[in-house]
Amino acid sequence: MDTDAATTPPPVAEPKKGQGAADEFVEIIKTIVYALLIALVLRVLLFQPFTIPSGSMIPNLLVGDYIIVSKYSYGYSRHSIPFSPKLFDGRILERQPKRGDVAVFKFPPENRVDYIKRVIGLPGDKVQVLDGQVYLNGAPLKMTELPQAPTEAYESTKRFLETLPNGKSYIIQDLGPDSSTDSTPVFTVPEGHYFVMGDNRDNSQDSRVDRNIGGVGYVPAENLVGKAQIILFSWREEASLFKPWTWFTEARPGRFFHRLK
Repeated sequence: MDTDAATTPPPVAEPKKGQGAADEFVEIIKTIVYALLIALVLRVLLFQPFTIPSGSMIPNLLVGDYIIVSKYSYGYSRHSIPFSPKLFDGRILERQPKRGDVAVFKFPPENRVDYIKRVIGLPGDKVQVLDGQVYLNGAPLKMTELPQAPTEAYESTKRFLETLPNGKSYIIQDLGPDSSTDSTPVFTVPEGHYFVMGDNRDNSQDSRVDRNIGGVGYVPAENLVGKAQIILFSWREEASLFKPWTWFTEARPGRFFHRLK
């Protein structure tokens, strides 16, 4: 029996020169594309990070706070997608915000810049501010004055624990009763819109201020991006990407992983 013919392995074709490197490059590109697609899906459907650029939500949010926003809390609109493409109108799987939610939304009417404020009035509500106190549907919100405390923005300021009818409480600050937004007319929130205010009551261009003079006005439901859930990290304004030592010296570790109220 001729056993040599049965045991001789077939010849192995050698890869062409450079083929192995090309295949490896293609696999790297595919991995990157898959990772970007997964990140995009997570960003659109679940969570999105934001950095706080201004002091309108002091004392609860400081400049340099890095927060996570849940995209599914209010359902989805075209503003859930990067660059807000005009793919559809309205919201899909819409859920109404609750009074007291800290919400991120696209600034109307440009719909490009992200703003963050607290939801005070729902559609149909009547909202008014008199001498710094908020009235909701004719009833004043409960305000309990707290001890003064220095902040990173001001040496001292009045702080209050404000409580909404649903029991939600949060701290606000007010520099005094003489601000132009401390007394307002009665606002009746239109259907499909929300009335929002900053916790830093004397330093917030919010629904108390007309859009024609730089305010937010009423926020359309379509403009909602999501609900702020947690402060993931926080750095003071002096921190710099190009000064690695400031990543530690200017960090606010006490604010890391702080759940928002």
